[in-house]
Amino acid sequence: MERRNFIKTAGYSAAATVITPGIVENSIPDKYSIVSLQTEAYNSTVKVTDNKIVIDTKSLSAAIEKGIITSLKDKKTGEEFIEKPDTSNFRALQLLYRNNELININEEKFGSTITRQLSDKKAEIIFNSWEGDGVLSVSVDDLTGDLLIEPSAYSSRPGVMACRWNISGIKPALELVAPLFQGIKLKLDDPLIKNNRWKWPSDWEAGMAILQSKDGGFWIHARDTRYRFKALQTGTSSDAFVIGLESEAYGPLDDNLSAGGICWRINTYRGDWKVPAEKYRQWYWQAYNLEAEESKRQPWINDVKFAVSWCPGKPEILDALAKRISPKKVLLHFSDWRTDGYDENYPDYFASESAKVFIKKGNEMGFHVMPHFNSIDMDPSNPVYAQVRDFPYRSVETKQLQGWSWYNGKVIGVPESNLNRLNNRDKKVMVKIHPGLSMWRSILGERILSASDSLMLNTVFIDVTLCIWNIHNCIVETMAPTEGMNKLIRHVSELGKGLAVGGEGLNEITAQGLSFAQVHLFKSWQSSTAGLERAGKCNLNEILFGKLCKTFGYSSLGGRTKDEELRMQIHLDHGAVPTVTIRSADEITNPNPAVKKMLELGNG
Repeated sequence: MERRNFIKTAGYSAAATVITPGIVENSIPDKYSIVSLQTEAYNSTVKVTDNKIVIDTKSLSAAIEKGIITSLKDKKTGEEFIEKPDTSNFRALQLLYRNNELININEEKFGSTITRQLSDKKAEIIFNSWEGDGVLSVSVDDLTGDLLIEPSAYSSRPGVMACRWNISGIKPALELVAPLFQGIKLKLDDPLIKNNRWKWPSDWEAGMAILQSKDGGFWIHARDTRYRFKALQTGTSSDAFVIGLESEAYGPLDDNLSAGGICWRINTYRGDWKVPAEKYRQWYWQAYNLEAEESKRQPWINDVKFAVSWCPGKPEILDALAKRISPKKVLLHFSDWRTDGYDENYPDYFASESAKVFIKKGNEMGFHVMPHFNSIDMDPSNPVYAQVRDFPYRSVETKQLQGWSWYNGKVIGVPESNLNRLNNRDKKVMVKIHPGLSMWRSILGERILSASDSLMLNTVFIDVTLCIWNIHNCIVETMAPTEGMNKLIRHVSELGKGLAVGGEGLNEITAQGLSFAQVHLFKSWQSSTAGLERAGKCNLNEILFGKLCKTFGYSSLGGRTKDEELRMQIHLDHGAVPTVTIRSADEITNPNPAVKKMLELGNG
């Protein structure tokens, strides 16, 4: 259990917290109850005058100069969402290289910007800069009233990682509602998010963002079903009120000269942020045929009202739980169950004798026992490594092997020495294998099927499913890690008579196949970041994905400190089932107030 030690936060104190159910105002809307994707068409226009583009749709009016949105208004209320954008010094279009090096694509250093009218509904801006060139396409959707922006850029200098298009001058009063760590609602100048780059889908869990005013706001999203990597930049070191939207190039980057190809939709709305959230959910449901996926979920999943993360394999815990809550309501995430140590010798999955006793007893009592497997991490000292060693994750920027090793409680990275990578099992060396590789999915599936059959499982947990980012060797069998993970989760769910699959983290790719997700709090994996209390009370991802996947908490959920109480409450606010982390049966038999409250909520 070294990697998952529940570290108590040093030097951080939170206000006393009362554990209450998730906030009512953020309940999941009924299916298709808020908005419809199909609405009456309107004769939208895009007009170019003196290098300025003026946009008119049924829901918004906007103006763009040199790629910069200088005005964005709600058509009916007249509310302006852009204030004093800098058209002379600000850079609307940029190329991103390694180490966060940004190259401006604009008029500086003898460049030029040309705006062209292509039709009454489309224009484009051509950028010819000293360091590169770019095109910004501007058009409208009559049916939805959306403003469509498609940025792209290129350079003769290799190593392009992404194309970034920036929206500046955002009204300071607006709050950002975004799928970061299951949902945040914060001002753009909040230190928790200012000057941060969020990679999709591991950090930015769906390709959308909402800027909420008092009675409405505007939203941005990409209707992308091609698993293309993107990123969200929230502010810069000098200006908090900027949103950067990036289209990433697939690795390897060494010879890459260009990036772009993602269309960003922008529109205004009236009411609460749940209105555009539901609009995105409806598009997402239709785009991936998720009504059919929803119908495949096993009925017992909806009975689960309480979870134990990192449950110790002690039979007396089962007896203690059964006296407080119906076993059929309880999900037990069971990590220490194999003959091998935790995070060692994957993908070998053989149950210890004590684990067999615990799982058998749990099954007979009606608990849902969910043993811990791993989706893409493996121990290079395992014989399977010889078959898949050519398909590891390597960093898209540094090309270093991705995974981990542990020494004296600290992550030390993966050995690049071929010898040391094989001979340090005691350091818990793990290497990530690309999930697009059919052979890896076959090997992992066979191991999980064998274990689930022998232990009579109806659910399994596969770790690190959120680790699906752009990598150096990005495309394997025509798939990026995102599409590969989607396929891997579905493969596991269809094993035997069908398994309910739990995973780590939750995003718009993994949600399609997961039934349960163990989710993280905002930058607070084992210990809490300062200001964590501000990152709660927004259950955006529950609205987006809750009909497919139930979430439960991760670590430090024992209610032993005010910080742990806070963590338990924020999970509830995000829509997770009440979750505890315990060490003994006594913590259930004689619970502290926070654990007692979780049990009561699970029974409620």
